[in-house]
Amino acid sequence: MIVGLIKTMRPKQWVKNIVIFAPLIFDVKLFNLHYTAQTVAGFALLCLVSGTVYIINDLADIEKDRQHPKKRNRPLASGQLSTGAAIVAAVLIPLIALPLGFLLHPVFGMILTGYLLIQIAYSFWLKNIVIIDVMIIAAGFLLRVAAGVPLVNAAQRFSPWLYTCMTLLALLIGFGKRRHELVLLKENANSHRQSLQEYNLPLLDHILSIVTASTLLAYALYTFSAPNLPPNHAMMLTIPFVLYCIFRYLYLVHVKGMGGAPEEIAFSDRPLQVTFVLWGLSVVIAMYFLG
Repeated sequence: MIVGLIKTMRPKQWVKNIVIFAPLIFDVKLFNLHYTAQTVAGFALLCLVSGTVYIINDLADIEKDRQHPKKRNRPLASGQLSTGAAIVAAVLIPLIALPLGFLLHPVFGMILTGYLLIQIAYSFWLKNIVIIDVMIIAAGFLLRVAAGVPLVNAAQRFSPWLYTCMTLLALLIGFGKRRHELVLLKENANSHRQSLQEYNLPLLDHILSIVTASTLLAYALYTFSAPNLPPNHAMMLTIPFVLYCIFRYLYLVHVKGMGGAPEEIAFSDRPLQVTFVLWGLSVVIAMYFLG
């Protein structure tokens, strides 16, 4: 049961929560032990709350998941984890994590609570509304980034361009996931997710093209217009890595038929992993050593 509960909380998907470290890195406080410890603690609490969201989501979708070729193997859908145990965990974890979030920082606690409430609304209602469903996914990423801002006292220096870039990137991943679901489930798509009946491949491909262009443009503008970046525009050296990461993701979605589980791409695609590491190193070098 414990193994089933941990699986239901999706530890692999917690990789999405690393965006909480963006304010720490981009506000040039990575080597400040106090702020780093604050962010690590916030990351742990965010993982607990996001794990609770996955439990709630699986409880809401248990019957639909049983009709899905892959999701029917999830602990709740397969019977490995009982619904009673899942409900108890979904209640207890927030009762512990949210008060700890307010103790860490009141604003962080409010953002963490807002994230949980929005995701619960998504699980029971908003995921069935076409386009809004993906926008809520993007809002979740935006709140993850925002959660890191009060933990490092970056409110005055953290560039709004990064919020824009993260939102657009999340939209890209979200619509890529919808495309994968539509291709994978085909005629059974409607029975799995109500909003899928409102999507089709031409629409999703058109949206992906728009979001891709917007993401690249927003990041490029950030690298030379944000106020807290090195005046020598060294951050522009990081643009090629972002270009390759996005193009590689589109290649995996359109050619390899991936995209349904972004965390699997992050853990399995070596070129994407190497490029992401190189991008991170280039950001640190540009902001910490070339400024």
